[in-house]
Amino acid sequence: MTVRRIMGIETEYGISVPGEPTANPMVQSGRVVTAYATQVGMRAARAGWDYEDEAPLRDARGFDMARGAADPSQLTDEEDPTLANVVLTNGARLYVDHAHPEYSSPEVTTPRDAITWDRAGESVMREAVRLLARPDIPGVNLYKNNTDGKGASYGTHENYLMDRATQFSEIVRHLIPFFVARQVMCGSGRVGLGVESREPGFQLAQRSDFFEVEVGLETTLKRPLINTRDEPHAAADRYRRLHVILGDANHCDVTNLLKLGTTSLVLGMIEDGAINEDLTVHKPVEALHRLSHDPTLRETVEVAGGRTMTGVQLLWSYYELADKWLSQVYDGELDPDTAEVMQRWEQVLTKLERDPMEAAREVDWVAKLKTLESYRERGGLDWSDHRLRAIDIQWSDVRSEKGIFNKLAAAGRFEELIDADAVRRAVTEPPSDTRAFFRGTCLAKFPEEVAAASWDSVIFDVGSQPSLQRVPMLEPARGTKAHVGPLLERASSADELLRLLADDRPATT
Repeated sequence: MTVRRIMGIETEYGISVPGEPTANPMVQSGRVVTAYATQVGMRAARAGWDYEDEAPLRDARGFDMARGAADPSQLTDEEDPTLANVVLTNGARLYVDHAHPEYSSPEVTTPRDAITWDRAGESVMREAVRLLARPDIPGVNLYKNNTDGKGASYGTHENYLMDRATQFSEIVRHLIPFFVARQVMCGSGRVGLGVESREPGFQLAQRSDFFEVEVGLETTLKRPLINTRDEPHAAADRYRRLHVILGDANHCDVTNLLKLGTTSLVLGMIEDGAINEDLTVHKPVEALHRLSHDPTLRETVEVAGGRTMTGVQLLWSYYELADKWLSQVYDGELDPDTAEVMQRWEQVLTKLERDPMEAAREVDWVAKLKTLESYRERGGLDWSDHRLRAIDIQWSDVRSEKGIFNKLAAAGRFEELIDADAVRRAVTEPPSDTRAFFRGTCLAKFPEEVAAASWDSVIFDVGSQPSLQRVPMLEPARGTKAHVGPLLERASSADELLRLLADDRPATT
């Protein structure tokens, strides 16, 4: 019952080929993945992804969608031999998803670790761009954003492991109002209003205009505020993986901390039955759009009981509920991760309420708006000016020397929570306190003997066995350095590791 839980971030990166607007994005995304995997000499570049436990059409409301009724983009359990799919030594997955290169971080247990391995993904993509920047072939540009400004949107998804016993209806009831308001402190900012950005202006979040319904299974059409995919990648009788598709790709460490941390706390309250105030928002999809379109933060939404609240006021309500819950459960003695999230939550809401521009060092959309306003002032630019849209895209360029955010960050314009050395290590090393440690370490130590892997399995191909050997990992909090580190150190081969695991099974499975 703290901010700590198994969590992770998946980010699809925007992609373009300079001078070739008609270049096939799927092919180019495959080049990105292959270039990086080949450079680091990964056996995983030749191995497959283990799809055995994938179930993308299973709905948390108690049914499975018929395959014939599903959009092809939902069939993520079917291997496409034309697409690159790599497991990295840091436990992450790097692959092509919906014509975009995607980096799915390894499982972590704290918001700070989520930031660390998310930023490691930025480094991976930056290196791939560098590797493809050759004079003899067209290079690519990658963007950590969520829309091309012309009507296409691609996701940054969060994953949170929850107690299966929690009623899904309670998750929906209490999470929708929070998600409607969360963009106020977690949006990445965007030039243009509407799906195709046809109306001039600036809004808080990149993804909000693309959501159409409250609850649903889809992720690329009729996007829902609450995604119902019931694919835990863990012991299904114990866990639920809440798949959140509403968030933006964040650059600011504080924003990312708040996105992961406050959501984890709200989920903790839901699991504990601790939300005793009805904060239901009237017409939540419409409310989501309205709040996103108002960078003054004065827009209000109707809440249960006929009340009206601004997004900031709604977030204050959740903050106060969390503060009361934590004080009752922990009597004021919070762990450092939870204390940090609560402190940052209060500080950022205070700044946003007083004057949003005060949060320019912490909040993505505020930082972007401040920069854009300086361009507008210098050039006398209206929000309809195409140059502002170009700046918006350039903001998220992953290259250190081209991305506007990256250049401002190097100049010390934003509050940084994770140092560069920690990010550099996370590019190749897995977190030590989840099953990602076992997955990543096996890839690093026995690259020629790992045939395939997934979130909940590693499959070995060893000479002493007539068939492939699958090691299941249905408990995400096991397979850690504490659990299997000594065995991995002792094993000189995957064959020996399998024997050691068999002998030590009660302690490691």
